[in-house]
Amino acid sequence: MKIAVPKETREGERRVALAPESCKKLVAKGIQIAVQRGAGDSAFLTDDAFRAAGATIESDVDALLGGADFILTVQPPTPAEVARCREGALLLGSLLPIKNLDTIRALAERKITAFSTDCIPRTTRAQSMDTLSSMANIAGYKAVLIGANELSKYFPMFMTAAGTIFSAKVFIIGAGVAGLQAIATARRLGATVTATDTRRVVAEQIQSLGGKFVGVESEEDAQTASGYAKELSQDFYRKQSELIAQQCAASDVVITTALIGGVKAPKLITAEMVRKMQPGSVIVDLAAEAGGNCELTQPGRTVMESGVKVVGPLNLPAEMPRDASILYSRNLTVFLLEFWKDNQFHVDLEDEIIAGALVTHQGEIRHAAAKAALTSEGRA
Repeated sequence: MKIAVPKETREGERRVALAPESCKKLVAKGIQIAVQRGAGDSAFLTDDAFRAAGATIESDVDALLGGADFILTVQPPTPAEVARCREGALLLGSLLPIKNLDTIRALAERKITAFSTDCIPRTTRAQSMDTLSSMANIAGYKAVLIGANELSKYFPMFMTAAGTIFSAKVFIIGAGVAGLQAIATARRLGATVTATDTRRVVAEQIQSLGGKFVGVESEEDAQTASGYAKELSQDFYRKQSELIAQQCAASDVVITTALIGGVKAPKLITAEMVRKMQPGSVIVDLAAEAGGNCELTQPGRTVMESGVKVVGPLNLPAEMPRDASILYSRNLTVFLLEFWKDNQFHVDLEDEIIAGALVTHQGEIRHAAAKAALTSEGRA
């Protein structure tokens, strides 16, 4: 089997889907690896490093994609890139099917068997394949650094000859992987941290990292069987809104990480809440790519409202391209080797990981929500 690793073409994307250390493991299994020239340059992973790991370097992207049995990507390929792939090939990457319907349709038309890492079920067995968690960890870390850089105050408490400067107050909305990493990083920088989540089961995790948990008392189950947050009642959201308003008003930095189903960003911070925050405060909205948790968020921009900075960063993992590429690559490699038997990749439709991650197969769109969306638009 020949695996192709093309250079990412999306603006601002600096990661590469496979790192040399993982390439070496796959080559040891008898798998051929072909990497597009310069694919790892932005992540400081050189062509020479790939050659040393046993990969070949190819300059012609058409030949690379057209001759590959399996293609690894970070970002979803464009329909034009899909057209370059061999019909019937396999593809693995973070496809975000609902957001990339044209790509999903193109993959089906090309009869490509495509797996989306963001659809892998959150089970113990699949944990080491979970690119969402790997990348969210980086985003949570970077969000705190952004908040500390934009804030006009110290994060830690300082006792000086001129008097005491008290620690910054950081409020984190959402205690998934990104939120928990943000809590840990903010605490390391000396901030006082409070966090909330619709799932009260995470209170112990928040406290174990040195944060204080605040939440709405409710009997509603806020988590799906797959481990993702789900939508709750209007009464719950009303109470949650009151809690968030109080915490935002008392905080120096607010970091939001809330997504429903991994793709939908609920509006949790209104413009009125922002106006009641202290001048000089900062909001870092990690849900900016999905529309933002703050009403004022503008994806990719920093806006000011009543002296409050609202930062909407995009693709933070690409800001740490080397480690992000290595972690992402490890996730993909675990997925590949889990189903690598008798010198071939087995598409076992009965396996829960394969069934969960499978987006297109043999000309059919297997991702239910993407198929429904395309059908409703008359594009299926």
